[in-house]
Amino acid sequence: MQKPPKPPRPLARPVPRTLHGDTVVDSYRWMQDKESEEVLAHLRAENDYTDARVAHLADLRETLFQEIKSRIQETDLSVPAPKGNWWYLSRTEEGKQYPLSCRRSGSADGPEEVLLDGNLLAGDSNYFALGLFEVSPDHGIVAYSTDYDGSEQYTLRFRDLASGRELPDVIPGTYYGGAWSRDASWFFYTRPDDAMRPYQLWRHELGTPPESDAVVIQEDDERFFLDVGSTRSEDWILVTLQSQVTSEVWMIDAADAAAAPRCVRPREQGVEYWAEHLRGDAADPGDGGRLVILTTLDAPNGRLVESPVGNPGAWKEILAHRDDVKLDGLDAFEAHLVAWSRTDGTSGITVLPTNGGTTRELSFPEPVRTVDASTNLEFETGLLRFEYESLVTPSSIYEEDLDSGERRLLKQQPVLGGYQPDDWESLREWAVADDGTRIPISLVRPKGARVDGSSPLVLYGYGAYESNSDPWFSAGRLSLLERGVGFAIAHVRGGGELGRPWYEGGKLANKQNSFGDLIACAEHLIERDYTRADRLAIRGGSAGGLLVAAALNQRPDLFRAVVAEVPFVDVVNTMLDETLPLTVTEWEEWGNPALPEQYAWLRAYCPYENIAARPYPRILATAGLNDPRVAYWEPAKWVAALRDQTTGSEPILLKTEMGAGHGGPSGRYDAWHEEALVLAFLLDAFGLAATR
Repeated sequence: MQKPPKPPRPLARPVPRTLHGDTVVDSYRWMQDKESEEVLAHLRAENDYTDARVAHLADLRETLFQEIKSRIQETDLSVPAPKGNWWYLSRTEEGKQYPLSCRRSGSADGPEEVLLDGNLLAGDSNYFALGLFEVSPDHGIVAYSTDYDGSEQYTLRFRDLASGRELPDVIPGTYYGGAWSRDASWFFYTRPDDAMRPYQLWRHELGTPPESDAVVIQEDDERFFLDVGSTRSEDWILVTLQSQVTSEVWMIDAADAAAAPRCVRPREQGVEYWAEHLRGDAADPGDGGRLVILTTLDAPNGRLVESPVGNPGAWKEILAHRDDVKLDGLDAFEAHLVAWSRTDGTSGITVLPTNGGTTRELSFPEPVRTVDASTNLEFETGLLRFEYESLVTPSSIYEEDLDSGERRLLKQQPVLGGYQPDDWESLREWAVADDGTRIPISLVRPKGARVDGSSPLVLYGYGAYESNSDPWFSAGRLSLLERGVGFAIAHVRGGGELGRPWYEGGKLANKQNSFGDLIACAEHLIERDYTRADRLAIRGGSAGGLLVAAALNQRPDLFRAVVAEVPFVDVVNTMLDETLPLTVTEWEEWGNPALPEQYAWLRAYCPYENIAARPYPRILATAGLNDPRVAYWEPAKWVAALRDQTTGSEPILLKTEMGAGHGGPSGRYDAWHEEALVLAFLLDAFGLAATR
């Protein structure tokens, strides 16, 4: 038998760091020099080693890629969404990596025109991302932005839709978020600072050089991100300044682009709010309508208030706070407000008539599900489109008449190859953490599979930023399920599934709860005989990569394999460096290690700094060289340190995308190849590489 190749052994160059009386030696700090040819050569060597270690899986990877591809309708289109005389949609074509943005005239089946073709825009580039896509209120111009290396630095352009001609206005160095003035002569956009924090709102007049653009708002507090967008009524442009726990909204009259912004309510530390607009009486020129606001003021799970546009700070409650219901978002239509809510960890929809009628909750068939907004472009409509899916139900677009309650299915994402939802069972389990807290688990497995511990299982988690890891359908996951592998989501604290206290219970000083919850979920699944430790893998990305890496340090005996995608694992060093993207804004999420108490929290769990001499399971880590969110060197340093310390013989692999960022490969076929690698790695760990 051929011996496996030897892994790269980068030179350890110890650099001590002493802080608050604690000394830590960083042997691989030199990897943080992105411009160093030595660093780039090391990353390429890691890629070569990974390729060599998975070479025996080449046939399986191709099989898995073809399985994923065969289940997806490659030539497909979204449900056309009406706005005015146009119906907007996107569609994909077989063999092409990127979607086409289109519209149809007069009806959903009317004559079609392509507004942007992502494939033409991508050209020969190995990476392409469309950041902004905003059609002007008169439907005449589209503002769009592009990124060709994954750095999330976008170039903004404008295209005349009648002629297809590119306008001469080209603005580099922009970020997400944009809004048109009502007459389509002005466009508002954002710029990031050196730390990739969007902090400036700019105003551009079409037909003028970008050098003449003006800064409208600049946010100097480094904790806050700036974002801009239009209300659905298109009467107002709203600028939201948002930290991890505090927000502030400013209004700009869309009919007067040069008007000074007005603050809805001055920021108050720990209070968040988001605004939408309802029009007033059309017969009364002085009636500017109302703002409807979702706020956490005196309401950790959120409540709804309203105020006159002319006096935006005069809040009047219209939906009270509920301890058992969390409000995640708000949409405003002419006659209805739609609050995106969740109860007992499960998403739902609350509908409030704007005339003060009866509030009602929409009902759904599956207890383990996800309900989210679909594309709703029009303000003057009584129809709501929403997306519904579960671990066994493919993404489905529904339209509901908010007055009659009539609901119709517009489209369910096709799953080719004879997929039958009844072949699988979707369950909700509850683990119990060390402090007695019950942790929800969403689980899908082959129906009728044995419950004797013999089944392999992949456990996924995230648990940060109050983000919800709601159940989702995956065509790629079917390749695991069909081979007898179950899949579960651990809804750990730090997410927002069970309300604001759930988030606060897994951040800052309480962050250890997230890792303990994941371990408790793993132990629960083992105790319930859904799997056993040598048949259990964990997977997470970004902050979820931190989750699985910290749990790995604390209980390496509990897992057969680990997949950590762009993992945030060098927490202390990153949070100490204010020059890095996003560091200061993250202090309210993780803590500031310059403060002794907060350093102690971070130092206690930081994956890179808590590796010890023990047998680690097999590990696959990924990175993006141009990633502005989690620097490539975090997983690179982590993998090198793991290899130094492990007393076992399991492979520890790193795959770096040398021309991409946080999201990995940008094209859909490239992404399917990447997923096939992860699935093959997991199946090999379970001893199932030869099956099917």
